[in-house]
Amino acid sequence: MNIIDAPLSGLIILETKLFSDLRGYFYEGYQQTRYSDLGMPPFVQDNMSRSKQNVLRGLHYQLPHAQGKLVGVTRGKVWDVVVDIRKTSPTFGKWFSIVLSDENHLQMYIPPGFAHGFCVLSPEADFYYKCTDFYTPASERGIIWNDPRLNIEWPITNPILSPKDEIYSPLHEIPHDQLFA
Repeated sequence: MNIIDAPLSGLIILETKLFSDLRGYFYEGYQQTRYSDLGMPPFVQDNMSRSKQNVLRGLHYQLPHAQGKLVGVTRGKVWDVVVDIRKTSPTFGKWFSIVLSDENHLQMYIPPGFAHGFCVLSPEADFYYKCTDFYTPASERGIIWNDPRLNIEWPITNPILSPKDEIYSPLHEIPHDQLFA
């Protein structure tokens, strides 16, 4: 496994080792000791989503039950985005994107303190999340995907959104007690 530098402090991008032959391929998607040696806390919940092309999910976070997430794609291709929402961070309000796919087998660890979202670039995509805390509906928060001040350069212009993702506020309108210290 190789670690790739990320421009926002706390993010970890992982390139898994792939073993392939005539039958197909094998890779180890998670090994607790190796990942905890990288500073990741234990994971308590696994989630999967399947989305069709042009679906955009996000930008989501949880507070006070914040989740760190190890994310990747088992089928298809997504454009994955994180936004630093740690009020005291020197990169507060900055975003980073990466393509995650079943071809590159990259993973990204997103610690608490970031909003997260992705859009689907392939006809369909299966996206997995290993989470460090349980999903708590009352802790669900979000930032509008097209926040003009964040100016995220999404690769799609007319995404398919959930009703809740359509009505989130821009980052600058979110009360500071609903962001990370």
